[in-house]
Amino acid sequence: MLKHPLRSAPRTIALLVTCVLIAAGCGGGDDDASSLTTPPVTEPSSTEPSSTEPPATTQPATTEPAATDAPAGPADDGVLEVPGEFATIQEAVDAATDGDLVLIAPGTYVEAVDVQTDNLTIRGLDRDGVVLDGQLELDNGIRVLGASGVAVENLTAMNYTNNGVFWVSSTGYRASYINTYRTGDYGIYAFDSVGGQIEHSHTIGSRDAGIYIGQCYPCDAVVDDVISSNNGLGYSGTNSGGNLLIVNSVWHNNRAGIVPNSGSYELCYPERETTIVGNLVYDNNQADTPAIDVALLAQGNGIVIAGGIGNVIERNRIDNHFRTGIGMVPYLEEAPNDDMPTPEEWTISCDEQKQMPVAIPEGAILWDSMNNVVRDNVVTNSGEAGIAVASADGDISTFGNCLSGNVFTTSAPLDLQALAPCDGEGSGGDWTAGDLQVIRWLAEQATLPGEVDWREAPLPELGTHDGMPDAATAPAHPATDVPFAVDLDAITVPDLPAS
Repeated sequence: MLKHPLRSAPRTIALLVTCVLIAAGCGGGDDDASSLTTPPVTEPSSTEPSSTEPPATTQPATTEPAATDAPAGPADDGVLEVPGEFATIQEAVDAATDGDLVLIAPGTYVEAVDVQTDNLTIRGLDRDGVVLDGQLELDNGIRVLGASGVAVENLTAMNYTNNGVFWVSSTGYRASYINTYRTGDYGIYAFDSVGGQIEHSHTIGSRDAGIYIGQCYPCDAVVDDVISSNNGLGYSGTNSGGNLLIVNSVWHNNRAGIVPNSGSYELCYPERETTIVGNLVYDNNQADTPAIDVALLAQGNGIVIAGGIGNVIERNRIDNHFRTGIGMVPYLEEAPNDDMPTPEEWTISCDEQKQMPVAIPEGAILWDSMNNVVRDNVVTNSGEAGIAVASADGDISTFGNCLSGNVFTTSAPLDLQALAPCDGEGSGGDWTAGDLQVIRWLAEQATLPGEVDWREAPLPELGTHDGMPDAATAPAHPATDVPFAVDLDAITVPDLPAS
């Protein structure tokens, strides 16, 4: 199958990977950065934002960086202070060495920061008060180009044309206590990267997805305690999986909620072995968000697996979607870059697969969802089906998906949980009765609300957040110990919000 590592990288990623391969800086240079000094911002309250906040157009308040009495130039303590010792974040990052801490005072920083030094910790002193602002012109808030072990903590990135915080080709990454707001692609984005943790974060208003992990197997990554709303997709994961956990998080008011997916437009296909447990997924029918084409097609679904293999979906609460609560559906790729992997190749690592030859098929290929396990979820208020399995032309009775212990009202096909239990033999009933007829979604897309420009889409206020404890005094903590252990057995089905 694969793969030249640049040929199929989507959008701007080919450029970024090129930067990594030649070890040269790209993107936000000195001309993109500015820093000012005025009195510090008022310390915000530490209240987590309500996930049911009504839409508004107010953006986070921003303030110029606070002046300090620290001497100019770096102190020899492994802590590089901005703006006390360095006028900009980029200057501090460029001066840092392996294991250093870049500590940022409250204020607004109009910068696009590139990172190429391993094991840095980049930390704001105030999650809501340290704001990187792209002003709808700069590309990425913080972009980590191949560096390993880089942690970004306790800050906000907003108004970037591409991404808020972005790792590419990294081993070891962590995003903790991060806010992203109004971004032209992703909020928090890990591509071709392994060994990661995305936690205690809030993403609003991304055109593609609030959280994205793609092109990795095994990914060895955890998404835990995030809120993702008013994006095209709450979570998207193309060709990712393998010890990849999405847990204890809230996904609401996106076009679609959690969307693992396969496709040869990125490497390491198919998507496989993602574990989705203990999430609250509701109201993902939002018609006025920014959205790429896939988000427009997927809208109205809570958790939708698009051509994914061997995923586990357990103990999630899913409510109010006009299509499906949990859908295992196909993805039709009209212009594939390679043929589909065989079942024998599903366990091949991403690194191995990249060395395999390409065989481009003559026509479209259909990625069906197979061998997924759906257990003990509570699904309510679904328009077409609480839980569904569908294909365009395949025999879904042979796909190996199973369901047990789920609470829901309707399924497609009918009696799906009896047809395909996870334990014991199925009922042997009719797999065609109540078929979802999923191919009609393509035709119906034109009748659904179209994209709203990401620069102008109405968004809820970002609100105030609990910040990182002891941000001013905690030592540097690079991403060398991630992902953190998760006790999956201890996770229970979350409650719906009171409203």
